[in-house]
Amino acid sequence: MPRPLQATVDMGALASNHALARRLAPRAKVLATIKANAYGHGMRRVERGLHDADGFAVCEIDQAAALRARARSARRDCQVLLLEGFFSTRDLLVCSLEGISAVVHDIWQVEMLERTRLESPIDVFVKMNTGMNRLGFAPASFGAAVERLRSLSAVRSITLMTHFASADEDEGVAAQLAVFDAHVAPFGGLRRSLANSAALLRYPQTHADCVRPGIMLYGVSPFAGQPAAALGLRPAMALESELIAVQSIEAGQRVGYAGAFRADVPMRVGIVACGYADGYPRHAPTGTPVLVDGRRSRTLGRVSMDMLAVDLADMPEAGIGTPVVLWGGALPVEEVAAAAGTIAYELLCALAPRVPVREAFPDTPANPPAVAT
Repeated sequence: MPRPLQATVDMGALASNHALARRLAPRAKVLATIKANAYGHGMRRVERGLHDADGFAVCEIDQAAALRARARSARRDCQVLLLEGFFSTRDLLVCSLEGISAVVHDIWQVEMLERTRLESPIDVFVKMNTGMNRLGFAPASFGAAVERLRSLSAVRSITLMTHFASADEDEGVAAQLAVFDAHVAPFGGLRRSLANSAALLRYPQTHADCVRPGIMLYGVSPFAGQPAAALGLRPAMALESELIAVQSIEAGQRVGYAGAFRADVPMRVGIVACGYADGYPRHAPTGTPVLVDGRRSRTLGRVSMDMLAVDLADMPEAGIGTPVVLWGGALPVEEVAAAAGTIAYELLCALAPRVPVREAFPDTPANPPAVAT
């Protein structure tokens, strides 16, 4: 028998969340962000599930080239955007040969375009740093960079872009949007791309010509305190396992490495086949929620490499083989992440390659074989 730990990706949820993005921004092109192995869901899997997306955004040139090759094979017009742009002349040549779009965020990239002879011109997204202070031209130098790019035969089209730092916070987007609007005013004929998931959901004025949803596609709320379901999102991943052992301990006995949990009363402790080598956060403290046979429980003590302990108080029926949900369904990944002092993005992206993943469709049988990521 295989180890009972398994992740499930709900393909219907992916499609539903993408459809919501389209409904919210009906006049904008939707570039689905599938970097970091589609936030842990599997890039190829999500690519198939979002077959009607206008395009995809990734970080790695090899992934971008593979996406474009598959699109050509399917005779599909699919834009692929490199979110960090090209890093070398080799990357730039691949962009030209494969028809990959690239973010241009620094003057050295402009200079590389000026001195490199390309077989075909490329589409570029010129990024302005409006306050994130990560990538992008300073507003004062943005216009000059755009003018240089407009003069190049190596550039086919230009889209103006920025990235919001606080679209998911009370601060919102107003300050950054004002900076952006003021400095793109001379380029009224060029397309714009602004909205990430939070902006797409909350600020219609940011939708512009192209939106770049990420976390919302996977059914996770970008807003603390606002559940995904309230936004019309469906969680796309569940992580499930089983009890593989049960221990009965006395008051005063400890559980796990360093005895981080001490029992106050006699109790039963369940051992679950899931640990930090599977992507579950090692720093999750005692009390992190889990579902045992559909009932809420909590973790106990430190998470081990391959196992973790859960509280079986008031669950006398629980035993070896009892199902355990680490996140998904009635237990949102956002809640688990909050208990562990992190964000849902990190938990999803950390899913380990050794965890088998199955795809769920409306007509999926109860226990289909896992599908390779």
